[in-house]
Amino acid sequence: MRVGKNALGEFEEVVMLTVGILYDEAYGIAVKTEIEKRLDRKVSVGALQSALTRLEDKGFLQSREGAPAPNRAGRPKRFFTITSAGQTALENARAMRQGLWEAIPAVAFPNKS
Repeated sequence: MRVGKNALGEFEEVVMLTVGILYDEAYGIAVKTEIEKRLDRKVSVGALQSALTRLEDKGFLQSREGAPAPNRAGRPKRFFTITSAGQTALENARAMRQGLWEAIPAVAFPNKS
């Protein structure tokens, strides 16, 4: 099993999975809120925006602008969706993790019941 240069980091994987969970409602603050709620983990807006930009640059996410929002001073929300390359990257990450878990010998977890 080889990890390519476009492999996902842990936070990138969490962001992409959350974009998938939110589907059509995946914009910055919604993704941040969902991660914080599901993982009980604080997420800075800057770190999230950097990850979203990086994932879009890698071709794993694509974005589109929504309608201008009056409560956002007329600025539109930027919605994200997972591309086919992003789906492949997520599937590869899941397979890699599963392969690693399956390779751990039972003796490595002596307290597992």
